[in-house]
Amino acid sequence: MYRQALFEEPLIFELGKAGRVGILLNDENQVPIEQYEGAISKSMRREKLNLPEVSQVEVTRHFTKLSQMNWGVDLGPYPLGSCTMKYNPRLNEDLATREQVEQMHPRQSVESSQGSLELMFRLERALSSITGMDEFTLQPAAGAQGELTGCLIIRKYHRKRGDHRDEIIIPDSAHGTNPASAAMAGFKVVVVRTSEDGYIDLDMLKCAVSNKTAGLMMTNPNTLGIFENKACEIAEVVHRAGGLMYYDGANLQGIVGRARPGDLGFDIAHINLHKTFSTPHGGGGPGAGPVGVKEGLSGFLPVPMVEQKEGKYEFNWDRPDSIGKIREDYGSFPILVRAYAYLLSMGVEGLKLSSGIAVLNTNYFARKVSGIRGFSVPFGNAIRKHEVVISAADIMRETGVSAYDISKALLDKGLHAPTIYFPLIVKEALMFEFTDAELKENIDLYVEALEDISQRAYTDPSGVKAQPKNTSVGRLDEVRASHPRTMRLSYRMHSH
Repeated sequence: MYRQALFEEPLIFELGKAGRVGILLNDENQVPIEQYEGAISKSMRREKLNLPEVSQVEVTRHFTKLSQMNWGVDLGPYPLGSCTMKYNPRLNEDLATREQVEQMHPRQSVESSQGSLELMFRLERALSSITGMDEFTLQPAAGAQGELTGCLIIRKYHRKRGDHRDEIIIPDSAHGTNPASAAMAGFKVVVVRTSEDGYIDLDMLKCAVSNKTAGLMMTNPNTLGIFENKACEIAEVVHRAGGLMYYDGANLQGIVGRARPGDLGFDIAHINLHKTFSTPHGGGGPGAGPVGVKEGLSGFLPVPMVEQKEGKYEFNWDRPDSIGKIREDYGSFPILVRAYAYLLSMGVEGLKLSSGIAVLNTNYFARKVSGIRGFSVPFGNAIRKHEVVISAADIMRETGVSAYDISKALLDKGLHAPTIYFPLIVKEALMFEFTDAELKENIDLYVEALEDISQRAYTDPSGVKAQPKNTSVGRLDEVRASHPRTMRLSYRMHSH
């Protein structure tokens, strides 16, 4: 197992001494610090810049230590469930960091960007084929912005028809950002509960739809990892009421190559490229959340759109019904290169195989964990797809050890904790997702760790609740730590 490096590392402002510098350039190239300060508007700061005065070796050692105290997918599993990142093959990384990609400028002429435009056009067509949509935009910078884009399309669609519907129906098993995206687009959120078997309560849905229903946002498989097997019937209910069906692609990995949202009755779909097509996560820098639509909604997509005419590629701005731009420029190109390279290397059969392995990994883990004392897999015996939510409610009730305590105890074993307390419909929830690239041996490490934590919870619960002790940062007062005035973290706060 991986053990975090532990250093009593101070802040960089606490290192160095007055007069130390990292590097001295030739006199003719030397840029005085005063010039940097002068370039910053006085309205942006109230006092002289407070920069650390450190040597080059101090900077190198400082950030190397911090990197060794950090965690990433290159070190081990990252089973966050619903937000898990797939492993990024180094081939994709190599292609995305080549000069031809990195040096592309968003304001280059169309004539000098033909290769890039062709790649984006081909990626858009590939995503359309995979999802059963008719046209895609690659403009959204992340999945959540893709959701907002889809909601704005729904709003524009109804308003053009003179129908001012103001409600979006969202199941309580949907992806967590859906309610916020709908609200940002000006909709009221109507929640439909999950039935005891883990599926959308169809009877409640039939009662929820009305002439105010603009659409339904649905994640399939849902956040429990269960495939909504009545998706076509659900779509029929919503369409009959005059609403649109929106597919949240957060969990597309569970069905890619096997089922297409467009064939299940969805009118709009977004894809989280990092979850299914192996790109970096959008939250940590430029990402991508492409949005696809059925033919009747194509005119509402953001401008510009990449089109092919007479053997050349160009941007089409002539879309009078478009919702407009939803970000500057068009897409995060290096991210799109990674996704396209992944698709080319995998092919149709490879994508189908990847979803199959992800489902196999998840169900292997779920079956193993369900036999551990205090853990259960709620909502019946339905086969999970790419992720599973287990409950620690029994351990909590019988020992006082919570899902939060269990996640902290996993850190002490050199294992990244899963998502906890989501979805809210599962008490003491722990959401796990082991991607198609994960090894059986690593899944077994998690099973063994949970077995050990369970045994200790029933024999020494206070010991479990005192963890972690082997990490660079121990337990914090999370309420105080979140306060703007106390964001500076202190290391080794185990006494807390």
